[in-house]
Amino acid sequence: MNPLCSRCNLVVYPTEKVNCLDKYWHKGCFSCEVCKMTLNMKNYKGFEKRPYCNAHYPKTNFTCVADTPENLRLKQQSKMQSQVLYREDFEKNKGKGFSVVADTPEMQRIKKTQDQISNIKYHEEFEKRKMGGEAPHQPSSPNPAAYQSSAGSQNYNYEPAPEPVRQAAGGPPPSAGKRYRAVYDYSAADEDEVSFMDGDVIVDVQQIDEGWMYGRVERTGQQGMLPANYVEAI
Repeated sequence: MNPLCSRCNLVVYPTEKVNCLDKYWHKGCFSCEVCKMTLNMKNYKGFEKRPYCNAHYPKTNFTCVADTPENLRLKQQSKMQSQVLYREDFEKNKGKGFSVVADTPEMQRIKKTQDQISNIKYHEEFEKRKMGGEAPHQPSSPNPAAYQSSAGSQNYNYEPAPEPVRQAAGGPPPSAGKRYRAVYDYSAADEDEVSFMDGDVIVDVQQIDEGWMYGRVERTGQQGMLPANYVEAI
């Protein structure tokens, strides 16, 4: 017995049958739900077992998808893997201070910024001293005989130290991370994650594991973790 078309509810014969999305369709009835453009097996996109073209494919919000049992399971599994990796790193670096925390991208950026600020302050103090901010210490009542005897045995030639090269007082040097473009919207589920929209550019991206990355959203300036399957390299 021939099945019925999912669109027009008429009999579908083998010569014009399309089997897709667990349903049967006439070739002419297999079209987009919105614009009715005829589709084929190469250019359709299924959503809730209904065909759509690329332009009218429904945009889903990750907050809704995250509530499905499968995504909750994946989220819980990712947290467990992160805890296992953290414990392994903690055991390896146990007794070595805070090297585990210092190796994170955020702590490295803060450390570089602090080093550069300290370097700038050092150069400012050096310039003040060079311009006469602090006078050299002189003895209150020098002994001429002692001075002449010491001057005869030693040669005091004062040569000012070369001026250090002044560095620019800008921000920290750019990261060597890659640039990615978001292909879906994403809303942060934890405090250490970052939200972005479809089309946003994420810079300074560094791979954490197979499922997560760390980067900064160029549009908002926010930094944090992001899922790797929601972005693509550019």
